Amino acid sequence: MRVTHLSGMKSFKIGNIEIKLPIIQGGMGVGISLSGLASAVANEGGVGVISCAGLGLLYKRSSGDFWENCIWGLKEELRKAREKTQGVIGVNIMVALTNFSDMVRTSIAEKVDVIFAGAGLPLDLPSYLNKESTTKLVPIVSSSRAAQIICDKWKNSYNYLPDAIVVEGPKAGGHLGFKKNQISDELYSLEHILPEVIKVANGYKETKNIPVIAAGGISSGKDIYRFLEMGASGVQMGSIFVPTDECDADIKFKNTYITANEGDMRIIQSPVGMPGRAIDGEFIRNVETGSEKPKSCPFHCIKTCDYTQSPYCIIQALYQAAKGNMKKGYAFAGLNAHFAEKINSVKEVIALLKADYRTALISYS
Repeated sequence: MRVTHLSGMKSFKIGNIEIKLPIIQGGMGVGISLSGLASAVANEGGVGVISCAGLGLLYKRSSGDFWENCIWGLKEELRKAREKTQGVIGVNIMVALTNFSDMVRTSIAEKVDVIFAGAGLPLDLPSYLNKESTTKLVPIVSSSRAAQIICDKWKNSYNYLPDAIVVEGPKAGGHLGFKKNQISDELYSLEHILPEVIKVANGYKETKNIPVIAAGGISSGKDIYRFLEMGASGVQMGSIFVPTDECDADIKFKNTYITANEGDMRIIQSPVGMPGRAIDGEFIRNVETGSEKPKSCPFHCIKTCDYTQSPYCIIQALYQAAKGNMKKGYAFAGLNAHFAEKINSVKEVIALLKADYRTALISYS
């Protein structure tokens, strides 16, 4: 049974876990959404999400290599999150990560509540579960076709269906699951693909209830109202939580959101092989002139990245940005990130979203 809270928003379940506030904080790497941001969102009743990308750069031990440090870093971030919250904590793991398997195994062993897996099709994700596993599995897709492929594969190979599905539209920040010419095409808009993914999920309702979570460019309570009315059970929001006290990035990174204008939102080509949305800046302009060519690849963190063909090292660029060195990196951001005016607490952001949602609820009911 779904419960309506004071905000007017209804709770929903991912498996047997009740999500009291139907807001999932997007997983943003490298080092943007860690235990600080995730625990703050979880304390408000939403799902706080830690990004697994590049944790080995953030956690460096002399005795460990990058891969071992990634595992150690994830364990540490989960430990820190548990010290700060009793709420729901998830991890975001890109399928394109070379250490995808390590991150999945560690997450399940640490009994994280939810794994969100995107940037590729996580076709073998249920294979990592065992009888004692409590972790819920949620793929991130950009089309109903991808949702159908994953559901069929998981059901036929593992007798398992997703505990929820996130459908991410082309207004999202970071890596986009669309070709460049599809990003501004209405046929690929979230409003168009959300009902199609809901239809796929409903095709399995005799076996399992699969809630669908809308994502990509959602930046207000009015947006939340609109997508819940369209049939989504919840929404995923990333950019709105960057300019917050609890966001784990450096203040210089957060300020790029505050100072950005609409015209600064750029579509770039990532070394991962996907287009991405970011805030324009000195580093991106240097990439376009060819002056950021990587000389080596110390990590090989992305399966699809060939440093000899890449215009820059993405993990280093994102790490430098998270640390505040914006001359050597850039900020991924959703289409509406430029609306940010000041840095608030997570509690204040969610209070504003609730108030805006209630206004929309009254206006349209």
